[in-house]
Amino acid sequence: MSETNTTAEPTPNRQVRAVHTDTTVTVYQAYSPRLGVPAARDGRFPPAWKRERMTWIKPSFLWMMYRCGWATKADQETVLAIEITREGFDHALRHACLSHFERGTHADRAVWQQALRDSPARVQWDPERDLHLNVLPHRSLQLGLSGTASRAYADAWTVSIRDVTPLAREIHALVRAGDEAAARALLPVETPYPAGPLEHLGA
Repeated sequence: MSETNTTAEPTPNRQVRAVHTDTTVTVYQAYSPRLGVPAARDGRFPPAWKRERMTWIKPSFLWMMYRCGWATKADQETVLAIEITREGFDHALRHACLSHFERGTHADRAVWQQALRDSPARVQWDPERDLHLNVLPHRSLQLGLSGTASRAYADAWTVSIRDVTPLAREIHALVRAGDEAAARALLPVETPYPAGPLEHLGA
């Protein structure tokens, strides 16, 4: 992913961008070493990972860096790249609801509140970040999973888990040294993801 769009068309304000293959999508999360290290070692989330709680996944590496402070924030020292099935990711998007009421997307507040109660997934569109973690004019997906979606994510959708903390630290060191070209060359290549219609998510 680069800081500037190199195509003639501007990046849409709301667009799912991710590292993806024909069958998988890569998302990022950051945890304490107590959870992150065994997850990466075993390729699955340990029993201590609370499957009944909502968990937020981010397809944007740089947004994850913003959230975890380049793996320096407490309990976010281990950054994981989690490869999940496109089938699971698409299922979550289809059944997701915006985390906030948005006029024009929802018929009224009551309709949104009912959708929020019924949905196993929630979406937030947060400002994308550049290498210096500054705000960009377009937004990036955050996908919250709860209930059946959270359990499926941990135990059915996950294909692999990698510890990318060393990558985060290497890129951050290059940014601090002023070598933005080298830092950018190490970024995961995130391209528009064919998510299908997302009108129910304001996209």
